[in-house]
Amino acid sequence: MSEEQHDVRLVVNGVTREIRVPARRLLSDALRHDLGLTGTHVGCEHGVCGACTILVDGRPMRACLMLAVSAEGAELTTVEGLTEPDGSLSPVQQAFAECHGLQCGFCTPGFLTTITAGLRENPHPTHDEAREMVGGNLCRCTGYQNIVKAVERAAAITAETAAAVAETAETPEGAAR
Repeated sequence: MSEEQHDVRLVVNGVTREIRVPARRLLSDALRHDLGLTGTHVGCEHGVCGACTILVDGRPMRACLMLAVSAEGAELTTVEGLTEPDGSLSPVQQAFAECHGLQCGFCTPGFLTTITAGLRENPHPTHDEAREMVGGNLCRCTGYQNIVKAVERAAAITAETAAAVAETAETPEGAAR
C-alpha cells in the first residue's frame, strides 16, 4: 500500500514551487530532495543542532521538525536565498567570510539564517547578545569566537551600508561632494 500524496505549494526564496509529497515528509527533506536546495543541512534530525535552520516568514525554524505540508502559505528562505538581489553576499555572509566564521561548513547554513533573523530583530547586539544569538546552533569546529565576531561584523556592515544609503539620499543630485 503506497502512502497518500499531497500537493503542496511552497514559496521558497521568493519563488512559488509545487511538490507532491507524503504527509510525513519533513520540510528539510522536501527542500533537499524534492526541490534540490541542498544548502539546508540535516544533522541531528531532532532540532538540536540547528544545521537545518531556515527562515519561515522571517523567523528561524528547524526544517527537520516541520512537515512540508505545514509550510504551505509561508514564505520560506533557505541559505540559497540570503544573497542580495544583485547576487552579492549578504552582510552576514560577507562577515562570515571576513571573520573566518566557518571551518568545515556543515553548520554554516543554519548559522547564516539564524544570524540573519537575529540581526533583523536586534541590529546592534552587544557581545553577549551576539553570543546568545548563536547559542541555539552547534558547531564542532570553530569554538564560536569567530562566529560571534561575524555577528558583530555583520551588524557593522549593515550599519555602514545604511549610513551610506542615507548619506546618498540626503545629497542633492549634482551637488559636489
